[in-house]
Amino acid sequence: MISDKLKSKIAELNLEYCAVAIKFWLEKPSCPHFEGDKNAFCTYVNAVQKSGKRFYIEEADDMCYGKVSLGMIEPPPVTASGQAGFDFGCYQTPAACRGLYQNLPTIIKGTVKYVEFCPVADCDFDPDLVVFVASLPQADIIMRATSWISGEPWESKSSPVLSCAWMYAYPVISGKVNHITTGFYHGLKRRKLYPEGLRMISVPFQKLPEFEKGLCEMDWTLIAFRDDEKSRADLAEKMTHWQKMAEECGSSVALKDER
Repeated sequence: MISDKLKSKIAELNLEYCAVAIKFWLEKPSCPHFEGDKNAFCTYVNAVQKSGKRFYIEEADDMCYGKVSLGMIEPPPVTASGQAGFDFGCYQTPAACRGLYQNLPTIIKGTVKYVEFCPVADCDFDPDLVVFVASLPQADIIMRATSWISGEPWESKSSPVLSCAWMYAYPVISGKVNHITTGFYHGLKRRKLYPEGLRMISVPFQKLPEFEKGLCEMDWTLIAFRDDEKSRADLAEKMTHWQKMAEECGSSVALKDER
């Protein structure tokens, strides 16, 4: 369950596009079925952000191939051969695109029949993913919170086509946060869902406890980026201490306050 504390901290980010909780279901969820035209899987996060409504979709609602990475269907031979990616001009040869399908992160086939989407503020279930669409300053806070305890390096895995596989299947399978930039990816760009240059971040359920603790404990504006006198003095004191530590090691610290 997403705690009220985490919901409150996410609200403080003042995101233009609300954070979206996603749940993969074998059984039909109790929320309403999506009302509207069928579309590609990637559009449904945006549909929640535009409408503020909670809903679920099933395989027939996805008019693209997010359903492949969710294990709802087998990869269709023509697209899996790499022909579509080649014809779109994303790869030099069909074989290059076919390699993507051979390594595509895929949830165990037949275990996801329904996908529930809900604004985080209204979420009353344990999500498999929380998806953010954020400006760079907001994304900086989100990403730092995901590694606040573990210190894990950030990584971005994606591909010109089927970016949905890396944003919705890969994080759950790997337990790793993934992030991409709007404007790079074929399906997202064609459908003009977001302005270019925003960060889309998927935080899987495995990382949510650390993410919550990070948002609650860490400084959202780091000390080196604060201009008040106290912060300047505190940083100067820390840097003086670094030099003393270095001297005891017979070394030095080649860092200074650049402001």
